[in-house]
Amino acid sequence: MNEAQLETVLREAQMGSAGAFGEVYGEFSSRVFGLCRKMLGSQAAAEDATSEVFERAYESLDSYDRARPFDRWILTIASRHCLNRLRREKLEQRLFREEPKDAQADVRVQALAPSPLTALETKREREQLLDAIDALPDSYRLPLVLRYYGDLSYDEIAEQLGT
Repeated sequence: MNEAQLETVLREAQMGSAGAFGEVYGEFSSRVFGLCRKMLGSQAAAEDATSEVFERAYESLDSYDRARPFDRWILTIASRHCLNRLRREKLEQRLFREEPKDAQADVRVQALAPSPLTALETKREREQLLDAIDALPDSYRLPLVLRYYGDLSYDEIAEQLGT
């Protein structure tokens, strides 16, 4: 969806069109879900958070500042929601834990992998990286998530974390 189409859809959504907001949801839900998944650590929590984020966005759509990119606005809502949820539930230690993959997904990934050796090396490197990130204190880990999964600027991260 280009900027002009997004602007039109947002205007319609602000006037109460559920269908228009459904288009917004379709366009941005995967990014919001990805951010929530990385911050909350489980698929179920991320699904709940994604729904809650879009509910909040719909309720506060009138306050959206058109001078700011919409994706930044919705991702800011998502990251703040997740931070509040983490603080409330004290789940920071689960920030980068992965859930086991289902067997069918493993088969699809293996079919696309160039070789078993390359797949093993990639998996080990990913595990090492996630372990290293897990070992970081929360004050370092959260900014990384917000920067690389939330695509927020350094100023936005500082504002959200109060630093």
